[in-house]
Amino acid sequence: MRPHVMQALDNWRMAWDEQQLAAQEAFTAAFPALTETDGRCQCFGPTLRWNTPGEGWGKACLDDHGRATIECENVPKAAVGKAMAEVWGVNWFDEGHGGFAEAEPGQYTYEDELTYAEYYVDVFETGLTSVAISYVKIEDIVTILDALERALAEHRTA
Repeated sequence: MRPHVMQALDNWRMAWDEQQLAAQEAFTAAFPALTETDGRCQCFGPTLRWNTPGEGWGKACLDDHGRATIECENVPKAAVGKAMAEVWGVNWFDEGHGGFAEAEPGQYTYEDELTYAEYYVDVFETGLTSVAISYVKIEDIVTILDALERALAEHRTA
């Protein structure tokens, strides 16, 4: 490979690494419970995880195309409902006019054929939910994480 091509590729790799670090900083600023982990998930990129008693556990990660994913389990339905209503409004996933805070148990999904983004929300009879939002822009995940953190903070003080 010619030297100037090698240099350009090296510059791109350094910029890519800086972008991934900046994304991780944005994730943890929005959702402070996230911490770095040694392992990577199926996204093949940097992975942050969290586990908070009474608030669930999950991860935020980047894939090798720069798309972000969050997955969380056993999160209080009221907090997820508040966050989702803030970000998207209610009934975007056909969960009903009360939003996820009042949704019946079941799985709610949306797959965006244009961007390949995937959204899955499982509502359980126990008052808990699991959420998986995959292949979206970093700023979308940061917005969701921030809304969820604020909703969980309200849940903590209730």
